Amino acid sequence: MLVPVLLFALGLALLIKGGDWFVDGATSIAHRFGVPELLIGATVVSIGTTLPEVMVSATSALGGHGEMAYGNAVGSIICNTALIAAITVAVKPSKVNRQSFLTPVAFFFVAAAVYLYVAYSSGEFTRLVGLELLGIFVLYMVVLVRQGLRAPKIFEKGEASAQPLWKDLLLLVVGAVLIAFGADLLVENGTLIAQALGVPESVIALTFVALGTSLPELVTAVTSLVKGHGALSLGNIVGANLFNLVLVSGVSAALAPFSIPAGKTIGGYNASLVVDLPLMVLVMGFLTIPALVRGKLSRWQGVGLLAVYAGFCVFQFFL
Repeated sequence: MLVPVLLFALGLALLIKGGDWFVDGATSIAHRFGVPELLIGATVVSIGTTLPEVMVSATSALGGHGEMAYGNAVGSIICNTALIAAITVAVKPSKVNRQSFLTPVAFFFVAAAVYLYVAYSSGEFTRLVGLELLGIFVLYMVVLVRQGLRAPKIFEKGEASAQPLWKDLLLLVVGAVLIAFGADLLVENGTLIAQALGVPESVIALTFVALGTSLPELVTAVTSLVKGHGALSLGNIVGANLFNLVLVSGVSAALAPFSIPAGKTIGGYNASLVVDLPLMVLVMGFLTIPALVRGKLSRWQGVGLLAVYAGFCVFQFFL
């Protein structure tokens, strides 16, 4: 029992320090090139925090369990939006640059439309569908890079970090590695501790395992909030949600086509089609549409999303 506790503590320490370096590297790069933090969060930071899920899904696909990518993608989006983004918004609502925010949000709902069409029409994520999702990812990156290059420089020369670019990139990479490794230690040993304490497996699945894949986003969000970079956190959440659909599921389907896993049912229908997918779209709409209309986030959105997530967990537990 002592070893899991020590490794759990080590994982937590690595997460905290990794998040600190990751955010510092990302914001320094944004300032250096005059790119809005929201765009950096929606691209570089989002890819970094989504990499653990990409690796898990790719490994599962190669092992013949490609359907795990579906649960990874949908569950992580709900958790990222209704828990992690909700905490950030409830604690410190911020203004939103609607021009920078519109592109990742629009791409998410386009990808979600493709995802929903496949899920409800056939339920089969073929290799072609995987390639289409990866195509959306490539197009998104091209559009955002072009926007970043055309964006007006918002920092004067000399305002960026005085350290060399390679150090900023090193902070970004090492921070991402520490976050991924720390999250793995935290989830694995947290599960062992919970099992030793007699916690039911269903509860473990809803806590350590479900939150584990979203720990990088959580750490980045909290660290960004503490350092006063709310836009970076918001861009990370929206970008990570998009990447869960087009990158995590895309890579998995391209490697090993899969079907929506059969599990719980409601009225004879797959519970995921009745609850999970609609909720995924609803929570993203609840977070992003008011922000695009009003140009800012409100505390009531964060509180409302947290209430939705609590209800979702209770529903999953008692169904």
